[in-house]
Amino acid sequence: MILCANPSAQFKSYQAEIEEAVLAVMRGDRYVLGDEVAALEQDFAEYIGTTSAIGVANGTDAIELALRALDVGYGDEVITVSHTAVATIAAIEATGAKAVIVDIEPHFFTLQPSQLTNALTTNTKAIIAVHIYGQSADLNSISIFCKKNKIFLIEDVSQAHGAKYNGKRLGSIGDIGCFSCYPTKNLGAIGDAGLITTNNKKLSKKIRMLREYGWDKRISIYPGRNSRLDELQAAILRVKLRHLDSDNSKRNKLANHYIAELFDSSIVMPKTRDESTHVYHLFVVQVSNRNELMNHLKRKNILAGIHYPTPTHLQPAYLNRLTTSIDMKVTEKLADRILSLPIYPELSIKDAQKVVEALKCFNKN
Repeated sequence: MILCANPSAQFKSYQAEIEEAVLAVMRGDRYVLGDEVAALEQDFAEYIGTTSAIGVANGTDAIELALRALDVGYGDEVITVSHTAVATIAAIEATGAKAVIVDIEPHFFTLQPSQLTNALTTNTKAIIAVHIYGQSADLNSISIFCKKNKIFLIEDVSQAHGAKYNGKRLGSIGDIGCFSCYPTKNLGAIGDAGLITTNNKKLSKKIRMLREYGWDKRISIYPGRNSRLDELQAAILRVKLRHLDSDNSKRNKLANHYIAELFDSSIVMPKTRDESTHVYHLFVVQVSNRNELMNHLKRKNILAGIHYPTPTHLQPAYLNRLTTSIDMKVTEKLADRILSLPIYPELSIKDAQKVVEALKCFNKN
């Protein structure tokens, strides 16, 4: 069976290193917010190119705490996209703010900057630019808009660990960068984990307080919460961070194989933004007969995925609740066409070729 993602295969790739790191934590006397978390924060900040990184419990918390650090709350609005993991919207609503959604670019699946002016109100406090599938949103246009209108820019980098925009790592360009380290991510824990990056020392200090009850010397300065990162996950992430660039290169090799083999098919290949490097968290194509193709692949023991089958604004929990006065035609059209092909560092070119052959066989029929 060829899986769409396979985090257990990555564990096996680095099993000896991970087990050694985990055992060291278990033999120690600190299991939450200890030396491993501090070391991960330093390593990750250096990797991303920021002055600070803060470990938190998960990626959703990362976004919520970032917004709270910027004093976003009731009465405020945050502009983002509907074509994203529900976590992005859920984190906004957890602060009491309102999510305002705009459509996406048809080729890159990221926030459409041309719609920001229509979405802007006097209550707009921030924009969350979601770097989806492994590459950047149009940060130049979005950054200019944010500076002009004096609003904050948060990068949701949960699907693009290690990617760059104009030579800078994603997560180092906006006011704050937010990362999920869910097991299937390019930098994935063996459990839940998240990271926040920033170059602002005041924001860094505040986020560290907010993740643990707003404490400063165990006195709550802010109304915070519990979003602590445990030592086991930090130790695992430190191991995987050392291999992240190499693993991303393997993802690119697989993506290039798909593109080279399928360039003359009816399948629409993903495109890479000129200013961006792609790390292919997902390899998302567009097809016109998705259900039939998925069933065909399944018969060939190939499991493809859909990220995401229903835009957030059309899901039952959010119907008629998300604010938009903008046509969402690109988002809604793509939701019926997108398909994620198997891609992860341990996938062999031989198995990738099996995917290619199955796709070509389907097209012939």
